[in-house]
Amino acid sequence: MRPLVDPFGRTISYLRVSVTDRCDLRCIYCMSERMRFLPRKDLLSIDELDRLCAAFVARGVRRLRFTGGEPLVRRGFLDLLEAVSRHLGQGLDEITLTTNGVQLADFAQDLARIGVKRVNVSVDSFDRETFARIARRDRLGDVLGGIEAAVAAGLKVKINTVALKHDNAHEIPDLIQWAHARGHDITLIETMPLGEIDEDRTDQFLSLARVREDLASYWRLTDLPDRTGGPARYVRVEETGGRLGFITPLTHNFCEGCSRVRLTCTGRLYLCLGHETAADLRAPLRDDASDVSLQAAIDAAIALRPKGHDFQIERLRTPATERHMSVTGG
Repeated sequence: MRPLVDPFGRTISYLRVSVTDRCDLRCIYCMSERMRFLPRKDLLSIDELDRLCAAFVARGVRRLRFTGGEPLVRRGFLDLLEAVSRHLGQGLDEITLTTNGVQLADFAQDLARIGVKRVNVSVDSFDRETFARIARRDRLGDVLGGIEAAVAAGLKVKINTVALKHDNAHEIPDLIQWAHARGHDITLIETMPLGEIDEDRTDQFLSLARVREDLASYWRLTDLPDRTGGPARYVRVEETGGRLGFITPLTHNFCEGCSRVRLTCTGRLYLCLGHETAADLRAPLRDDASDVSLQAAIDAAIALRPKGHDFQIERLRTPATERHMSVTGG
């Protein structure tokens, strides 16, 4: 089948699938303390998620990343991974997931067995009190144990850290050194204006352009051409020998080379993280067992894909979208 190409000539080769909006943490930059989650009856079944993934693989998607919320809290998640793993080597290059790491120790061996090669794990602080304040849960020990279990299972781990001016800015060099000493890449991420939260994002925003300047004052940072399918731009820290990524949706727009679309656990396809433009794939999925209507709906959706997101630093107080990151998939 013909590949998916948007109106600006960008080929879609990467699908991020949110299997649930639920999470066992309540990170301050992602959601409010008293989140209202979707009724379970509104979620696509595991079989429906599998069919949707297969439909995109048939159109040239080569990377599947599963997210949430927290994907490891979704009942039947391993069954979904087992199902989509049949595409590995048959058009699909890799299956990955982004996790907060809390449940990772229980799943690491099964993930490796199924064919997952790498995982992204969110770690925003090594200080137990700070971690608990950011995540609103005291689970740092579980996260670090999950990372150790992933490594023991043979999974490659990348650390994700959201940069927060008042909570972890001073820890960033230590986080980088810790990750690199253990052979992990680490990516720093600017906070994004998605959904109403209890915190003031303007107050917490930390420009990664400034962070990079600070790091470059005492480390040698060498730009790398490496790409892993996501928006990160990488450097090598010569003193540690490790790779450091920067995801900068506010200080540097990365939309020109975007190959990603996002599917929610209810079957909505979002064409851009920073836009409300979306298409309902649940109805054609359920109405036509042949997938003809589904593929037509996918084509119609891709034709609406915007050129780029609308994230602006001065709009951090007013979210660019009403939906939370946990709904769309991080």
